[in-house]
Amino acid sequence: MTNNWHTSTRKSRLPKDWEKRRKAVLEAQPTCMICGVRPSTIADHIVPMTDRHEPEDLQGVCDPCHRQKTAREAAAFRAASRGPGRKRPEEDHPGLR
Repeated sequence: MTNNWHTSTRKSRLPKDWEKRRKAVLEAQPTCMICGVRPSTIADHIVPMTDRHEPEDLQGVCDPCHRQKTAREAAAFRAASRGPGRKRPEEDHPGLR
C-alpha cells in the first residue's frame, strides 16, 4: 500500500497548535516560495521527512509545487533505500583470470 497522508502517522505527530503555525506561515509568505507565482496554500517542511515545525523550518507553497517537491523527495528516498538489484555484477572474462 502506498504511504500517503491518509495512511501516514505524520498528522498525529503535528503539534497541537499546528493550524496556528500553518496560518502564520501562509500569512507571512502569501506567494509560493518555489514558483513565486501562485498563492501559498500549504505550509511545507523545508527539510523533508522531519518533525521540525518551527517557522524557520516551514515555507508557504502552492499545491502543484508541493506535489512536485514531495514526488522528488519520495523518489530520492526510494533510490537511497533501494537494496541490491536483480542484475548480477559483471564478471571478468574467464581467459583474463
